[in-house]
Amino acid sequence: MTDASINTQAKGFEREAGFGDYFALLKPRVMSLVVFTALVGLLAAPAPVHPMIGFCAILFIAVGGGASGALNMWWDADIDARMRRTKKRPIPAGRVTGGEALAIGLTLSGFSVVMLALATNILAGFLLAFTIFFYVVIYTIWLKRSTPQNIVIGGLAGALPPLIGWVAVTGEMAVEPWLMVALIFMWTPPHFWALALFMNSDYEDAGVPMLTVTHGRRTTRTHILVYTILLAGLAVGAGFTAIGGPLYLVVSVALNALFLVGALRIWRRDERDSLADGCAVEKRFFRLSLAYLFLHFGAILAEALLKPFGLGGWA
Repeated sequence: MTDASINTQAKGFEREAGFGDYFALLKPRVMSLVVFTALVGLLAAPAPVHPMIGFCAILFIAVGGGASGALNMWWDADIDARMRRTKKRPIPAGRVTGGEALAIGLTLSGFSVVMLALATNILAGFLLAFTIFFYVVIYTIWLKRSTPQNIVIGGLAGALPPLIGWVAVTGEMAVEPWLMVALIFMWTPPHFWALALFMNSDYEDAGVPMLTVTHGRRTTRTHILVYTILLAGLAVGAGFTAIGGPLYLVVSVALNALFLVGALRIWRRDERDSLADGCAVEKRFFRLSLAYLFLHFGAILAEALLKPFGLGGWA
């Protein structure tokens, strides 16, 4: 954490921190994605799991994800204070100190890793520890401030929860959860680059080398289209594997058609178009990207839940 974050806290607290402020440190919206994708990985695994063990696994994965969020906010307090999107977070708003966020993040990290290992298996605990380390050290501390590839490489941390959920049940690696990891990994860049197109001034003000800042908006639009094409091939192709099935394939084809059209519209636009309509196309693509991931994983989950009745998958 830099001097800027310390100066931000020195301004004094607006009010005494409440439970909601400490909970906000855990990035609950991001945590919801972690929980859902980990749950899909857990339920799609080809082995039974006791409901209590499954509940504990998801709980500790969620706590680990929240711990990562708290440590991210601790380190990024200085740039959060300069961005419109993040300046009301607990630390830059002066409701929670950086030291409190650091203590909460470290405590919850250790707790979640140990408890997941005890509740399921050591490999799952190791993967959760690696995910926290990658998000906090590799992405937050190193990549985010040093390279426009921050989102591309750093996206691995957010992509690992379904693998952790799968391993919590089976105790071993497999191709299927890695397909789910790849789906999230390839989805992350176009999702965040679309956000950067209509929040670009935030990244410039904070000195974050997002692709829009370092290579320009035209290049970013091209990257969104390229990654969306690659993502579509991966997502639809996954429909013919063990995690797919007829339902997944229908959902994936429809979603990727919409996603490709949205990416193509973004690529065709220039900055005059964006200024004229307030980045309406970019914002619509960003909202679609949220539904895109949840619906893909919802389809994977549906296929897994239907298999015991002889309806899911290709069998």
